Amino acid sequence: MNAPKPDPFSLVIISLMKGVSYRESDPALWQHVLECQLRVRDHVAPLHLELVLDEAEGYAYLRQQQPAEGEAELPRLVPRRQLSYPVSLLLALLRKKLAEFDARSGETRLVLSLEEIVEMLRLFLPNTGNEARAVDKIEQHVAKVIDLGFLRRLKGDDARFEVRRIVKTFVDAQWLGDLERRLAEYRAHGNALTGEQSGEV
Repeated sequence: MNAPKPDPFSLVIISLMKGVSYRESDPALWQHVLECQLRVRDHVAPLHLELVLDEAEGYAYLRQQQPAEGEAELPRLVPRRQLSYPVSLLLALLRKKLAEFDARSGETRLVLSLEEIVEMLRLFLPNTGNEARAVDKIEQHVAKVIDLGFLRRLKGDDARFEVRRIVKTFVDAQWLGDLERRLAEYRAHGNALTGEQSGEV
């Protein structure tokens, strides 16, 4: 006798509690997300969570709601992540690159090589004088961004990466509009670090 199939709603809730659900990763589960989205919203609302669902881009995740004025804040189910300067910089540059790509291309997938990412970051990071070490550090930052879900390594090609469109929700349009000022600050920060390192004994 065959065991009954798991309840699709339970599968959706478990998947979303674990992280982001992508259409491309599991089309069957994605269909359940679409079908169950109203139930999911009702289910997570008492936990001060909301469902973020982008059908066009094909991803969904749960986001912590901010408490209303005068309302006590509940313990966070979705932890905040403290990002280092290079990782937050890389996210900003990837978001800018994606906006430029969308403006000039009819394609949907932005793919960058490790060399391109290194060149993007090089302007803003301190000059250590050690090229191999600098590339190693950038690869560590790339690995962190992969862990966060904003980059995906292409199968069979470890040196090329797809920029995942969920980065658009992390770096929003208002933030992007202010990006040039932020990048100027990043350059100044990188120059300051270079100056500090050059003064070390």
